[in-house]
Amino acid sequence: MEDWAEIRRLYRAERMPIRQIARVMGCSKNTVKRALAAEGPPRYQRAPRGSVVDAVEPRIRELLQAWPTMPATVIAERIGWRHSLTVLKDRIRELRPAYLPPDPASRTAYAAGEVAQCDLWFPAITLPVGFGQTRSATRLPVLVMVTGYGRWLSARLLPSRCAEDLFAGWWQLISQLGAVPRVLVWDGEGAVGQRRRRVTVLTEAAHSFRGVLGAKIVVCNPADPEAKGLVERANGYLETSFLPGRSFASPADFNAQLGDWLVLVNQRHRRVLGCAPADRIEADRAAMLPLPPVAPVTGWRSSLRLPRDHYVRLDANDYSVHPAVVGRRVEVAADLERVQVWSDGRLVADHGRCWARHQTISDPAHLQAAARLRHQRAVLGQATGRDQAEVQLRCLADYDAAFGLLDGQGVADAS
Repeated sequence: MEDWAEIRRLYRAERMPIRQIARVMGCSKNTVKRALAAEGPPRYQRAPRGSVVDAVEPRIRELLQAWPTMPATVIAERIGWRHSLTVLKDRIRELRPAYLPPDPASRTAYAAGEVAQCDLWFPAITLPVGFGQTRSATRLPVLVMVTGYGRWLSARLLPSRCAEDLFAGWWQLISQLGAVPRVLVWDGEGAVGQRRRRVTVLTEAAHSFRGVLGAKIVVCNPADPEAKGLVERANGYLETSFLPGRSFASPADFNAQLGDWLVLVNQRHRRVLGCAPADRIEADRAAMLPLPPVAPVTGWRSSLRLPRDHYVRLDANDYSVHPAVVGRRVEVAADLERVQVWSDGRLVADHGRCWARHQTISDPAHLQAAARLRHQRAVLGQATGRDQAEVQLRCLADYDAAFGLLDGQGVADAS
């Protein structure tokens, strides 16, 4: 390479004749001529050795022409392949596109109120959640939703990706939007549903949720990011614009900063729209479905008989309940912020939702009430014991008199 470059420099810049260049470079004139006639720099090229697949390539082409989507394993079986599958799959991967119809990506335009795309974003942060615990990126889901027409962006950090928390956060975002998009697009999130044989299969919770809203839920095919490109770009925007340079003291602090940032983002001009999302959101809402008169049932719901330790467990944490309802049936209801327990229509426990795990959350009033009840129980037990000690004991002579056993009476009769 170095000699080739120097030969061309001497010939073009120094105007040196070929014979002199050959003498200076220590090579033959023919070598100099080949270097000057070459269209590009020299490179080593090995002669093709061929492949073991070459012999069966015509048969592979016949099978692909008849069935373009035939799997490579089936092709190997049809042609009686006895060698490595790797080289065969590589050749099939090269040949298959020639027999498949083209699949261009079309530019999609959304009508007002038609669609909103949803996804979970996992920020690469470590967030303190109290009790000396932290949550990493894999356990910090942020629910993101973007409307198709107005590009209105909304998001919220969730305690978990369980169905109870996901649908509670989803309803909160829709409530803040003020209307229901007619089509809600997801990827294969386990709590929502998945795609099986090009058919959307939703979970029971998703059917219940969409039934109350009156909307349609669509699950995208695997490996098809273009189907929900709006929310994918929103996730990238959050990653590069919201996250850098920020620190968060708690989940509430994260959501507060995120809410303030979203207000600014939705006011920014978008080149693709020619305006800001805030300028389109009213037209988007007007074409959407109205909010249902009765909110869907979301969050955690359970019913149990309160045990003697007067605590209920929710998401690996224990929350205290007023001990006055021990042994009675209670209803546990929790959302993203609060954990409440009801008994006969009365609120008997109200705690803030704990994001840490394996913790015991106690209300001081509940502990004091339990101490009073235990004291009253002990006093009642002592009083019962004294009453039993003061019971009059019958004299045994009274029983002897009753059976005529005094002064030897009844003995002769008994004999």
